[in-house]
Amino acid sequence: RTPANQAIFRIESMVGCLFRECLIKKGFIEIHTPKLIGGASEGGADVFTLDYFGQPACLSQSPQLHKQMAAACSGFEKVFTTGPVFRAENSNTRRHLCEFTGLDLEMVIQEHYDEVLQVYNDLFIYIFDGINERCKEELERVREQHPYENLQYLRPTLKLTYAEGCKLLREAGVDQDDLEDLSTENEKKLGDIVKEKYKTDFFFMDKYPLAVRPFYTMPDPNNPKLSNSYDFFIRGQEILSGAQRVHEPDLIEERAKAWDIDLKDIASYVDSFRHGALPHGGGGIGLERVVMLFLGLPNIRKASWFPRDPKRITP
Repeated sequence: RTPANQAIFRIESMVGCLFRECLIKKGFIEIHTPKLIGGASEGGADVFTLDYFGQPACLSQSPQLHKQMAAACSGFEKVFTTGPVFRAENSNTRRHLCEFTGLDLEMVIQEHYDEVLQVYNDLFIYIFDGINERCKEELERVREQHPYENLQYLRPTLKLTYAEGCKLLREAGVDQDDLEDLSTENEKKLGDIVKEKYKTDFFFMDKYPLAVRPFYTMPDPNNPKLSNSYDFFIRGQEILSGAQRVHEPDLIEERAKAWDIDLKDIASYVDSFRHGALPHGGGGIGLERVVMLFLGLPNIRKASWFPRDPKRITP
């Protein structure tokens, strides 16, 4: 009942409102995807499994496959969804939850996946501006209990390639290869470097190594070791991961095999592309993490109504 807690959750509610507002203005339609699925959402091991009337099933790690079906294969072309996302990761950190709220979108690409990045650029600026304009009183209530620096962001959003980000780290004396995934420590260090050099807390990186991205990520046509994928960061922490997706069935199967994914588990997904699928891309945002980082909160649990972590499943 403290003023700060009241304010945090009113701001969080506003983020969801602004997310919907912006995308509806851009012609998106809201869809609702299942959270009970067969197999694993992304072919990973970190899923909550269950018995579904005698069949193996799990809680969804992502609405990924279903929003692709809706956008690229069903004629809707621009879709978004909000809802719970489940990760069975035994991570007892200040920024991880086993269940969080995902804000996802997927859209057809007309010419280049930069179109998706432009939507995200507009979306985040709309959300940040909206919070600052509509939640002035709530922001002050939070600041009284949790002092923080206002989020600095550029117009347009700063864009770096993954290789450029790795180079910035190496120039600062950090060991980081262009084809290796970023550790959490290196992400934070890069955030500090970017803040000092470019005066922004918010940026994104493009062209991640293909080996560190999910099976449905489109390879870079000019460099098979890279991919048409991107991450967005606030204060040196990832808040969105996305990419152009593979929309050709044969290539989807090839990429799935490379990840040792049983093709039977994704048969309905692959089959949905056999009748024609448009080029498309998108991404997923973690709501609680956005709120935590925008407000400079010390722990993601302060932005979660009923936190679920490896040691907490009540109330």
